[in-house]
Amino acid sequence: MMNSKVETTVLMAEPFHVDFSGHLTMGVLGNHLLNCAGVHAASRGFGMAELNESKYTWVLSRLAIEMTEMPYQYEQFTIDTWVESVYRLFTNRNFRICSKDGSPIGYARSIWAMIDMKTRKPADLFQLHGGSIVEYCTDELDCPIERPGRIKVTQTEPVSVFKSKYSDIDINGHVNSIRYIEHIMDLFSLDYLKNHALKRFEMAYSAESYYGDELRIYQEETNQDSFDLEIRRMVGEKEEVCVKSKIFFK
Repeated sequence: MMNSKVETTVLMAEPFHVDFSGHLTMGVLGNHLLNCAGVHAASRGFGMAELNESKYTWVLSRLAIEMTEMPYQYEQFTIDTWVESVYRLFTNRNFRICSKDGSPIGYARSIWAMIDMKTRKPADLFQLHGGSIVEYCTDELDCPIERPGRIKVTQTEPVSVFKSKYSDIDINGHVNSIRYIEHIMDLFSLDYLKNHALKRFEMAYSAESYYGDELRIYQEETNQDSFDLEIRRMVGEKEEVCVKSKIFFK
């Protein structure tokens, strides 16, 4: 631990966590970030297990990851995470990813809300533990990447249609937030990915989807090698937007 407000986790790029290039996948990195956030929160009294006892839980609202390079197979790397700011209904959490020599190779920004598990409505963060969550905010580390931007998709024809299955569903009974990243990455061919490195990945979560839902992915290229996407689920004969994404290749 760098200090009481920053959690540092040492990891290794396992061979079963890398893609055809030997580098860590964005989905696995996303999982590592969320796990590190969970450890940081739990060690300070705001973890999922403790919150669940009071019928509250954390919900990821926005996530932006920007990398200059991905850890290579068997390479050690570290993730630092800290809370940048807390507001009544949401909190900003940042991450720094460093290579084995300690040099930053990426950063991430995330926005989280706490919801009441019964009503599914946001809870007041200043009411939990007497508002002590603000004691864990710090500006000792910088997160130099841009905050998530606005995402707008106008395409009317989906590029992919599928039904959510067992491997998509998490303990809360809905599609895991990281599985959306993996479904989006599957849209791109191996040839494209051999010639384009993923630089930045943004996700904005707006609605839950469940086992057996028909999910449709809409995609449009906004600039060269930059894409905006939406994943929508069918509710009767209507579509509901579950996730919006913006990705940049280099």
